[in-house]
This record gives sequence, structure tokens and C-alpha cells, in this order.
Amino acid sequence: MRIIDYQNIHQMLKKTVEAKPDVTAYRWFLDAAGTSESVTWAEYYEQVKQAAKSLMALDVKKNDKVIILSYSCYKWVLTDMADLISGAVTVGIYQSNLPEDCKYIINHSDSVLVFVQNQTQLDKILEIRNEIPNIRKVILFEGDYKGDDWIINYDTFMQLGKKITEKDLQQRIKEVKPDDVATFVYTSGTTGVPKGAVITQDNIIFTSQSAGGCADVREGDETFLFLPLAHIFARTLVNTTMLVGATTNFARSMDTIVEDLKNARPHWFPSVPRIYEKVYSKVISGAEAKGGVALKIFNWARSVGDEMADCLLEKKPIPFGLSLKYKLATKLVFHKIHEALGGRLRFCISGAAPLDPQIAKFFIGAGVLILEGLGMTENTSFTNVNRENNFRVGWVGPPGPGIEQKIAEDGEILYKGRNVMREYYKMPEETAKTFTKDGWLRTGDLGEIDSENFLRITGRKKDLIITSGGKNIAPSAIEGHIATSKYINQIAVIGDKRKYLTALVTLDQENVTAYAKEKGISFTRFDELLKNDEIHKLIESEIAEKNKKLAKHETIKKFTIVPEFTIDNKMITPTMKVKKNIVFEIYKNEIDAMYPKD
Repeated sequence: MRIIDYQNIHQMLKKTVEAKPDVTAYRWFLDAAGTSESVTWAEYYEQVKQAAKSLMALDVKKNDKVIILSYSCYKWVLTDMADLISGAVTVGIYQSNLPEDCKYIINHSDSVLVFVQNQTQLDKILEIRNEIPNIRKVILFEGDYKGDDWIINYDTFMQLGKKITEKDLQQRIKEVKPDDVATFVYTSGTTGVPKGAVITQDNIIFTSQSAGGCADVREGDETFLFLPLAHIFARTLVNTTMLVGATTNFARSMDTIVEDLKNARPHWFPSVPRIYEKVYSKVISGAEAKGGVALKIFNWARSVGDEMADCLLEKKPIPFGLSLKYKLATKLVFHKIHEALGGRLRFCISGAAPLDPQIAKFFIGAGVLILEGLGMTENTSFTNVNRENNFRVGWVGPPGPGIEQKIAEDGEILYKGRNVMREYYKMPEETAKTFTKDGWLRTGDLGEIDSENFLRITGRKKDLIITSGGKNIAPSAIEGHIATSKYINQIAVIGDKRKYLTALVTLDQENVTAYAKEKGISFTRFDELLKNDEIHKLIESEIAEKNKKLAKHETIKKFTIVPEFTIDNKMITPTMKVKKNIVFEIYKNEIDAMYPKD
């Protein structure tokens, strides 16, 4: 495909606005019944220009940094695009971040404005107010705040732009060039402090086109967004959707995804593996809870789905008899999954972490095609993805158009392309470590590339476990496999320089609670179950079952049940990645107890 060299992101947006002015650009839901509001591309563009003028009225100059601290919503996208067309730099902060984390990013990025979603996010900023001296104004997306001119609501913000002329705005737009910075995206920081990846206008222009060239996006398509826009994965998908002129539906919150998904009825949507894992667990739990004939029908349908998945993955013709059985299986079982996902779904995209092959195959067999891809903050969150007409389970597909990939001598995956960041902001030493001498981006991932240019991830360099017996083990695949148990929420595998593998395990509260009640286990608080012998035996049997599909040296020999890893206890990042260095330090005694003779 041909990559168009747009002058800036505004030019890319303008092309869509002119081609599809009356098509719905964004829709957001107001309640569970599906009541919604929306804007067309033409209306969106006028609001973007007005917001850009308001930024200028607040004396936000080209290259000034603007914070957005909010869950994903229409005003997030509106404010971000206003930044981009006016030459300002968007810096997103996860709505789950703690005040101390917000302070670091605000100060390190040299930001001058903060947009916050609501009172909850505003309280974080008020808590650190005296420690963020460069912030001139705080703007509320929702609600109002009286008696403090440092804080204004969004309507007031939008009115400020009336004093700026269209001529002045257009002059500012013309000054924005491809090499100008569009955004800082702070890594989630599994180790050390977060690093601000500097992403340019051209990074976004190129990546939107390369990613868009890999997907079958059709006229009238709608997508659904619940991922955090502070993460570059979500923003890349929003910009790609904007480029093709499709409609994006916003979830109200992470708690309303199920309701909003049914109302949105998307043709495709992006997600992270954790969501697919939760849906898979819920489907399996629901079938087992019914038992009897219903469970037998489900298991039969699943076996038919597995046969269908095998044919699709191996690109074999579908036997007539299998086709008939599959229609019946869909009518009896799989249609319920389709309805829960809106009923119009053609495919899903999975990224940000590995998806367990067992889960991917289940969904393919159920008629829900999940296309796994790969990206990282430092390459605008896109390098590889499976295609609708050419996909595999356990592989992340070929690279997108214009992206080069190769494997270094030590097995590390390297990339070159216009999607690769410029640098880490104010971190020259970290930047130098991230690139080879000849300019290839180091990913930290280990992998292999086959003759069709498909890429398979085999592990992380930093996470690689080398046992005392010399076995090299990638823990992420083992963790993903064991986490398919409906009773296990999170797992962290240990074993570096040890004789065997062990694990720290957290429990799935919903399913373990249901199990305890069914078995008559007495408890008043959920945390009491962490030390319960019967629950320990349950998890032991689950791990033993999962161990059967692992090589001997990959099996988990011992485990310890611990409380959930959360953002509040600083054991996971906002993107749900476990901070193993912190977890292993906190549970050092429990880990040592699993290796009594080491």
C-alpha cells in the first residue's frame, strides 16, 4: 500500500471530514438503556477547532505540554485532537494513577495545563497543587468547581476560544510539521520510573495508515472503545478509525462494558487479553453451573467449534457434515456469545500482552475471530497483526506495511520504521540503550520469524528464567496458560537460579466465592479464603491439571496464595502488568519458604 505523506495530523483529519461530513464520528452512552449522544465528523471538526482556539486563548504555545487525566471519553479525544492540530503536546495520565504518580508525570513533562475527568481526578490534583507550580489552569470535563479561578469547567474553556480568529488558528495549524512532537506517552513502569516516549506527528500519521492497511474496515463500520486513552494502543486505534472515517462508540466505564457493548453493536473492537480471559471464564463457569443436559450440549458444541477452528487455522475445506453440526452448535450455544458482543462482530483485536492460544482457539471456534497483534509504546503501539484472511493462534502476524523486523543474534526482536519514537524525554542514556548502533529499536521481546514473515513471541529478555539446572524458561506463556483457570485471577512465576518453578497466585473472587458457598465453606470476608485448606486444594488441583500440558521443567511445583495485585498496592501497572520486582520483594519470605533447601 502507499503511505500518504500528510503535512500534519490536521490534514489527515480534514480529508475524512470532507469525505464523510455527515457520518457519525463518535457516540457515547448516557445509561444502560442505550440512550446516547453523538457528533458527526463535521460537528467534531468544528468543536476541535473551537477547543484549539481555547488552548491558544490560554496562551498554550506550540510544543507546550497538556495533561489529560481521565477515563476514555469523547472529551479526551476532542481535547487531544485540539492539542495536535494546534501544535501542543498531549500527555495522558491513567485515571487509576495515584497523586504521587500524577505529580511525577506533570513535572517531568513540563506541562502547563491539566484536564481532569471529574471530582475524583480533581481531588488528586488538589492534593499535589503546591507541588506542580507550572500548571496554570485545571479544566473539568464533568461538573463544576466554584470559588477558585484556577479551576474552570469545560463549557467555560470552550467559550475562551471566541476571542481567537479563524485566521490565527489556521496560521498555527500551518506551522505544525511532521517532525513536530504530538504526544509524550509514559511507559507503565514495571521497573524504575516511567519513561516518556516522544511520539511525533509523523509517527501517528504513518502508524494510522500502516495499521489501517491491515484491517478490513468497511463503509458504515462501528467500533467500541473502553481501553484507556492514556495508553498509546487505544489512541492508535482511535486515529486509525478516524483515518478511515468509521464510528467510535465509548463505554461509560470499565464497569459498564457488558451493557454498553450490547448497545454499541460494533463490527470490530480492540481489547487486551484480560477481557477475553474474563469472558472465557464466565462462559465456562456459566455452562458448568447449569450442569446436566445443558453442560453436555455446551461440551458438544465446544468440540464442534474446535473442529471448525482446526479447519480454519489449517486452511482446510469445511466438511459438509461439520458445517451442519456447526450451524446447530451456533444456534444452541454460540449465538449467545455473539449476542453478548452485539451481534454484528466480524473480528476483535488483541494486543498489549500475550493471549493464551487455548482462549484464542475457543473464540475462533465460537465464531469470534480474535486477531492478535503486537506493539509497544516506543513504536506507537503497532508493528504486527494477524489478518482476517491469514491468521494463526500463538503468533502475532506479519508486520504492517512500511515496518521492518528482524531477530538479533541473542534472539531479541528489533524494528525500524516511521512508527518508532524519537526518544525518551529528558532521558538520553535510556534512549541510547533502547536503540542499536545502526538505529534498530530494541523491544526486549524474544521471538522467531518464519518464512512467511510471521512473528511469534517466545518471551521477554528481562523475564527469562534460567533454572539452576540450566533450563531457559519464558514465564509469560506459563502464566497465561495457568490463568485460564476460572479460579485464578493473577499469577507470577518464580524460578530464576532455582531448582524448579513456583508461583504466587491470586484468586478470582467471583468464582472462588461461588465455589466456597457451594461447598459450605464458612467465611465472613473473602480474604479468609486465602488461607483455607479446601481452597488451597482447589487451586492445587487446578494447577496440577494445567501442568499436564506443560513440559516437565515448566511445571509449577509449589504455589502460595496471596492477596490481589492492584494499582493501589503498587504491584501492577495501569495496563495490568505485574511489577514482579516489587511483588517478589514484598513476598520474599513466602517465596523462600517454597525453596526450603536452596
